[in-house]
Amino acid sequence: MSRLEIDWTRCDGHGLCAGLLPDGIAMDEWGFPVLRAGEITPGELPDARRAILACPALALRLTNR
Repeated sequence: MSRLEIDWTRCDGHGLCAGLLPDGIAMDEWGFPVLRAGEITPGELPDARRAILACPALALRLTNR
């Protein structure tokens, strides 16, 4: 299974990731992403990849753990 990770040194809180992956990412009260689940299911993988590619700060990545 793949895990979505956020590089907090890069994240600027644009919110695109939460819009593209609403089941996996929520926004906190300051507009920064909060991961809802640790693992990305195979069904969520296309949306997760789309969110990673759309991130203007390049703060998201998938890992295989």
